[in-house]
Amino acid sequence: MPVVDLIVKRFSELTLDELYAIMKLRSDVFVVEQNCVYPDLDDRDQAAIHVWLQDEAGIEAYLRVMDRGVTQEHPAIGRVIAKKRRCGLGTRVLRAGIEAARRQFGADKIYLEAQVYAKSLYEKQGFRQVSGEFLEDGIPHVKMILDCGA
Repeated sequence: MPVVDLIVKRFSELTLDELYAIMKLRSDVFVVEQNCVYPDLDDRDQAAIHVWLQDEAGIEAYLRVMDRGVTQEHPAIGRVIAKKRRCGLGTRVLRAGIEAARRQFGADKIYLEAQVYAKSLYEKQGFRQVSGEFLEDGIPHVKMILDCGA
């Protein structure tokens, strides 16, 4: 298996090439693959910590972490992507995102909105569902919370 590096950066630390690679991956998955037209560029990336796993081929998994008050009362994880599914990259980047929320934002709870098909990924890391299903941009989601003290 190729070496995969973990990278954690604030928006101001991103190079132009890194920013482009992140935006391209998010567009390829969330807009093209999921056939979903939505405003990915939502003016929140500037406040986020960007966490990704990268190998010689580029970004393999990604997410962003936002501090409390940007979108929710708790720090929040969003835009979770793993290019290759079911090989552990999603779990690895999620664990790194949880750690970033704890270290950078002092998170005692972490919020996210999970696509229903991926809910078990989050449950395995301790997130619990706190809402019924709802549609976000035409895709079923649920709200979830992780109690970092549990």
